[in-house]
Amino acid sequence: MTEALGFFQAWLKSPLRVAAIAPSGRALSSLITSEISHDTGPVIELGPGSGSFTRALIAGGVRQEDLALIEFGSEFAAALHFRYPQARTLWMDATRLRTVDLFDGRLAGAVVSGLPLLSMPPRKIIAILAGAFRKMRVDGAFYQFTYGPSCPVPRRLLDRLGLEAERIGGTLANIPPAAVYRLRRRAPETGL
Repeated sequence: MTEALGFFQAWLKSPLRVAAIAPSGRALSSLITSEISHDTGPVIELGPGSGSFTRALIAGGVRQEDLALIEFGSEFAAALHFRYPQARTLWMDATRLRTVDLFDGRLAGAVVSGLPLLSMPPRKIIAILAGAFRKMRVDGAFYQFTYGPSCPVPRRLLDRLGLEAERIGGTLANIPPAAVYRLRRRAPETGL
């Protein structure tokens, strides 16, 4: 209950940045982390907020040492640092992701995003995605949830960045209901 109250208070202070009145539920946390395990390697989490996805990642076998938590809200960043002391928690804007070394030169296998992309301008979305894909292996995947009816990254931005999006599922058990998309680099086209 304390976590939900803190989340709601953060939303009241900055509704566009937090973009939800309650933390993500267990069903959404399980869905967005369902393809990630210890074998994925390091994982970057963007906008972890109160840590719903972080808990699911750890429960799925990702070690704290293999987590980089990128959080813009100072109240959330401080709580995450306290709760997950072995993870690397950075209080920063996700658009600056390309400027930091997260895992001593190792590339991440996945990025899990709790960022409210639907409320961001295209320029900011491009900076976040470009930075995230620079920090990931070629086979890495970017997982994004949305409350909207389609992928929160417009097709023109996916095309510009050479990415493809696939809906991996949805859950009505979240408030509000949500869907999860996996973004990956497009395979190079081969000519005959």
